[in-house]
Amino acid sequence: MKEGKKVYWQGLEQLNQDPEFLKYADKEFPEYLPIKEKKNGNEDPEGKEVTSDRRDFLKLMGFSVAAASLAACEAPVRKAIPYLNKPTDLDPGVANYYASTYAQDGEYASIVVKTREGRPIFIKGNKMSSVTQGATNSRIVASVLDLYNKDRLKGPMVKGAEADWKKVDSEVNKKLSSITGSGGKIALVSRTNVSPSTKNLIEELSAEYSGLEHIQYDVNSSYGISKGNEMSFGMPVVPSYDFSKAKTIVSVNADFLGSWVSPMEFVRQYGEGRKLGKSKKKMSRHYQFESLLTITGANADYRTKVKPSQEGEIVKAIYNAVAQKTGGSPVSGGAGEYKNLDNAVADLLRNKGRSLVVAGSNDPNVQTLVNGINYMLENYGQTIDPSRGNNSKQGNDSKMVAFANGLSSGEYKGVVFMN
Repeated sequence: MKEGKKVYWQGLEQLNQDPEFLKYADKEFPEYLPIKEKKNGNEDPEGKEVTSDRRDFLKLMGFSVAAASLAACEAPVRKAIPYLNKPTDLDPGVANYYASTYAQDGEYASIVVKTREGRPIFIKGNKMSSVTQGATNSRIVASVLDLYNKDRLKGPMVKGAEADWKKVDSEVNKKLSSITGSGGKIALVSRTNVSPSTKNLIEELSAEYSGLEHIQYDVNSSYGISKGNEMSFGMPVVPSYDFSKAKTIVSVNADFLGSWVSPMEFVRQYGEGRKLGKSKKKMSRHYQFESLLTITGANADYRTKVKPSQEGEIVKAIYNAVAQKTGGSPVSGGAGEYKNLDNAVADLLRNKGRSLVVAGSNDPNVQTLVNGINYMLENYGQTIDPSRGNNSKQGNDSKMVAFANGLSSGEYKGVVFMN
């Protein structure tokens, strides 16, 4: 061995120069290769020739992989025991399907859950739903794994230790009664809640504890839209949008195919508008103005890169251009030239009542301008329906800010967080 050169051994057999190892050291997989008759004089130490072709090699590799997989699999032994009293709606090996609803973190979907022997194993969309029409996303499909998470809490905890519900309820009721008895305020903070039964329980809780205030907050907030509709029409709602009826779509930083308001619903609608057929020779035209590349921008016909600070100015520019052609009153601002803006406005005016303008801004003032644009284009009652609000976004940012200020000032004596 040369000085300074590192040597690596394949195993103890090579290190100890085991005779059996040396016997087949120059052959790969010799113990499995087929032994055939001598043909060319290349013999092994026993006088027999070892040859192999491509088919033998594939057989060897298939066996090796299968053997390694079986060796690595240490599944526990499970014994199948028949039911003594079999449930009427359960047949071993036959899947059952149940309609259900997924509603969490502002996402909603009507779903169908596939079960085997009472265990949910797969989630898919419910095509009978008039809202989502069978659409889901990866998060909803993967949510079934939460049911089998070994680390999830199986009961209440008090200061890191397991506790029983009676003890927890007793302590919580005692504390809440003490706060309301002294005239203190209590905040119940939650994400958007779409469950009628849960809302009834919160109302009962508020009636019992007069100082309790329910505050809803969404991380991906749509408060600007609901507040903008309240400022424009006196209706604090996020309206329903129908992209399938829009022949011209203009979006300003609204990723409606990825994260804006209700993407699962909008994906199906958008797809209908882009689909061509015998009775439909033109698909919808989509203009996207955005600061970051989004899924929606990647699907747009015309995508324009803009700065986040230009979002409000672009909405003003669209508003003034539409107002000039429809007899509306212009607003100050909106100066500057933006690529594809003139073509977008021209398309919007050509398709009055069959167009849609949306913005991802959470500024109510920007959303009031968007409402004005859609109103001048006569889109209400066609592609926008404010009478049928989207209840998956009910967070109130102004209440959340007031709660944060009240918490720092000591106004709230108790806080309950509900997931």
